[in-house]
Amino acid sequence: MFVFSLHKLINIIAIAGGISVCALCLMQITATTQLTKKVRNYFHVFFVSIILYISTHLAREILEGIPGSAVRKVLYSVTFIELIFAAMMALTISALLLFVSKIERSKTVRLLFFLNIVFLCHLLVLSVCQIFGVIYFFDDKNIYHRGQLYLLSNLCPLIMIIFDIVILGLKQKNLKKKVKTAFWVYLLAPAAALFVQSFFKDIQYIIFATIIASVYMFSVIVSNENEEFQKQKIASSRIDAELSMASSIQSDMLPSIFPAFPERKEFEIYASMTPAKEVGGDFYDFFLVDDDHLCMIMADVSGKGVPAALFMMASKIILANNAMMGKSPAKILEDTNKSVCSNNREKMFVTVWIGILEISTGKLTASNAGHLYPAIKDTDFGFDLFRDKHGLVIGGFAGAKYSEYELTLKPGDSIFVYTDGITEATNSNNQLFKTDRMIKALNQQPNAAPETTIKDVRSAVDLFVAGAEQFDDITMLCMKYKGKGQ
Repeated sequence: MFVFSLHKLINIIAIAGGISVCALCLMQITATTQLTKKVRNYFHVFFVSIILYISTHLAREILEGIPGSAVRKVLYSVTFIELIFAAMMALTISALLLFVSKIERSKTVRLLFFLNIVFLCHLLVLSVCQIFGVIYFFDDKNIYHRGQLYLLSNLCPLIMIIFDIVILGLKQKNLKKKVKTAFWVYLLAPAAALFVQSFFKDIQYIIFATIIASVYMFSVIVSNENEEFQKQKIASSRIDAELSMASSIQSDMLPSIFPAFPERKEFEIYASMTPAKEVGGDFYDFFLVDDDHLCMIMADVSGKGVPAALFMMASKIILANNAMMGKSPAKILEDTNKSVCSNNREKMFVTVWIGILEISTGKLTASNAGHLYPAIKDTDFGFDLFRDKHGLVIGGFAGAKYSEYELTLKPGDSIFVYTDGITEATNSNNQLFKTDRMIKALNQQPNAAPETTIKDVRSAVDLFVAGAEQFDDITMLCMKYKGKGQ
């Protein structure tokens, strides 16, 4: 027969309300996007544990006093589960405290290992004591009684509480005042409730205090996470603005006005650069060294992002300064390499192809520092790779020497140089665009203007990748020689 009392009814109604409140917190955790993944996971486990803890306690409140051996088995089971999830709550809060305290990763891993060992030992103790009924038992009327070793049921939560107090004391500088207060409220509220319950034994003040303190702690940490999210959002916006400005500065450093030399009819040149990130490491350059010599550069810096962009700008300036002194391509690379290696603590490097065209004759003198082969278009055969000799990358070794070679371009011939963002463009099937597809795209309209040639290659790449995200800069330069008097 069900043992009814006003106190039991109050407990049942209050616990049922607590389950509803915890369920609402779970829903808020799912809906709140500002929570970090770990905090979200900790609170998921925590509130699921609370719900199961107070649900099993509610089941015990309802079933206690109902006679029958079957009921007694259920009472033993739900009480055992109740104790397990009480320990799980303590473990989760300790893990959450470690995370928000921002303790270094190696120490956090060791401390979490210790906490899990304590929890597993607690499960073992509960399981053994369950067999002998020394922690709790139910009499013939199925009334709950504490056993001789009842204190063992609180062993794990007690160790966790002591652990939390130590962490709060040692790492208080890492925690905001309101977050620290929330943890203290969670830890001390059950102790205060235990004191009150010593005078009013029939009301489950500990459970009510735990629920209220948990919701308070949850609301404070969510508020703190929201504040951190807003700060990060503002910082991210500032970084985005700075990267946008850096991208603009980088773009302005590259020749971007076309036609580049409208007064020169002997040649036509066009180039483009699309960074994989806001700023890239690829660069091209072209400029007149004097009235009869055009310098062309294609380069690819190791790495991506801001470091590569800074290295790119320095390399571009050094190359241009050496070229404007009238040096040969091999000498330009040699002296640029010396300058770069003299102050290169980050061990970055850049591959470079450089060519200087004697406009009056069509003679092209070039040198290659570890860059991809250029593609040359002969008026009779179309575009094909020119397998030039490679030297060491710029920044690799201070004493590196470079060789150079000469080509004679006839009117109608073209040269196309590029970076590996073209050949290594990847589609959703993880296939590379490769050189063969590039040559095929170049020969769609082999006699076209450089701008059309570059757009043909870019269209072929875009069609191939079909919207797949690219992780490398895409840079191209094409020069068509028309000859003197054209």
